[in-house]
Amino acid sequence: MLKIYGIKNCSSMKKAFDLLTEQGLSYEFHDYKKQGIDAETVKTWLDALGQDVVLNKKGTTWRKLSEEEQQATLSSENALINALTTHTSLIKRPILATSTGFIAGFDETVYRGLDR
Repeated sequence: MLKIYGIKNCSSMKKAFDLLTEQGLSYEFHDYKKQGIDAETVKTWLDALGQDVVLNKKGTTWRKLSEEEQQATLSSENALINALTTHTSLIKRPILATSTGFIAGFDETVYRGLDR
């Protein structure tokens, strides 16, 4: 079964939910706002996808951080993991866990290619 991580009211998440349902794919939803996210999971994503993919620098949460806060976030892996677990809106959405790895962000073509 697929596991999708994100925030329920995000437009990218809604597109992902709709497409997964349309394709008849079963999934479990992990809502950061209600359940939080642990450091071990974030580290796994960073190892698999890289910082530039996992950290959403285009979102308002990142832009609202001061330059000093942004630099501190990027100063070490531990600082980044702490920031991502504390401010979950900094994580690219959605992150989809599949049997073969992780997909960050919504790409309709990629989602349509998922196995049932």
